Amino acid sequence: MQLTEDQIYALAPDDASKKAGRDLAAPAKWVTKGINEQALWGECQGSGSKPYQTQVDLTAIAFKCSCPSRKFPCKHGLGLLLLCARQPDLFSNTTMPAWVNDWISKRTEKEEKKTEKTEKPVDEAAQAKRQQSREQKVDAGISELIIWIKDIVRNGILSVPEKGGTYWDNMARRMVDAQASGLAAMVKNLGATNFWNEGWQSSFMDKLVQLYLVAESYRHLPGINPLLQQDIRSAIGFTVNQEDLKKQNGVTDTWLVIGKESRDEQQIIVEQNWLYGLKSNQYALVLQFIARGQVGQISLSTGMYLDAELSYFPSVMPYRAIIKSYTIAKSSTVNEMQSYTGWQQVAERETELNGRLPFRSEMPFVVSALKPVQYQKQWWLQDGEGCLCRIGSDFKNIWQLMALSGGEPLTMSVIGRENEYRPLGVWHQNNYKAI
Repeated sequence: MQLTEDQIYALAPDDASKKAGRDLAAPAKWVTKGINEQALWGECQGSGSKPYQTQVDLTAIAFKCSCPSRKFPCKHGLGLLLLCARQPDLFSNTTMPAWVNDWISKRTEKEEKKTEKTEKPVDEAAQAKRQQSREQKVDAGISELIIWIKDIVRNGILSVPEKGGTYWDNMARRMVDAQASGLAAMVKNLGATNFWNEGWQSSFMDKLVQLYLVAESYRHLPGINPLLQQDIRSAIGFTVNQEDLKKQNGVTDTWLVIGKESRDEQQIIVEQNWLYGLKSNQYALVLQFIARGQVGQISLSTGMYLDAELSYFPSVMPYRAIIKSYTIAKSSTVNEMQSYTGWQQVAERETELNGRLPFRSEMPFVVSALKPVQYQKQWWLQDGEGCLCRIGSDFKNIWQLMALSGGEPLTMSVIGRENEYRPLGVWHQNNYKAI
């Protein structure tokens, strides 16, 4: 384990936990502490007579603590990691105590049972029947969706801002009933258009056309490239068996986590992790879906380097991936990056990607020599040729970016699409820092 302090802080669920964890990163707070290849553990003296038992699974960065906190990781887990990162010599390589060994053993057994479950024979006839039933539901739902879209176009979009939330929610629920969760999300996103923004019509029509394109494409699947068929089915809401993906050969590389964002969707935390392969020059999106109060299978933080094998989901534009296996790697330097030289190169790449997959989501890029500038009361990123691209309005850390830049250009990772991007992180003094 070679997590930096910044990477450990990135694991914190909130700022209060960061501060509390920092306060606990002191040897005097810990009655016992130890480490080996599998786990890190310690007993932290709290207000009660019995110290809190804190443990970290180092093979997957998972946490457990006997304290009553419902945060993951809690302040004790963060404090223990910080203390180990700052003063590793205080942790002797010892045999795990029984309370740590029991937890690690249970985690191992759980993984083994999961493997056994995937190896059980599948009732192919029942599976095919369920699949056929679902596709019939999707077909019926899409037929209604196409009519709904055409009605919007026939009636004109000027009256669209007057429609209440129920209008969009009803169609989104219909797509959920049709087992087309991807289309439901696209309908919700359409209704979430900021109709008070100048030029909302362009954004709205872009989303409406993409929704129509996905829905109509599904009705013509047999005549479409097999990989593009997979993209269409994924956009509809059909899933790919991840255990089957793990059996395929993946891409082995040293991967840098260039960005991480999370959002709350009905008691489920959707965690997005963007990775960049230093040797393959490939980008990857790793998603985790985490129940509230739980911890993801893999704890990633921006700036972390992984020696890992990734398997990409089938696509005409491989992007989303799963991590088959990994170990935390030593840090690297900016000299290893193959970055885009400016916005012109990014635009050329965007054009190519749009031609292959016109309904794709936003993607990350590593671009060299960018600096934030203000123009016409908005913030932009200027490249070495003087070309400007607008920073997304949802970007909140402009002053942190300005402080790191100091008016000088930096190699930067950004994410967005076409004419608007937001920074994810920058290379500052050969270290990657999240923004």
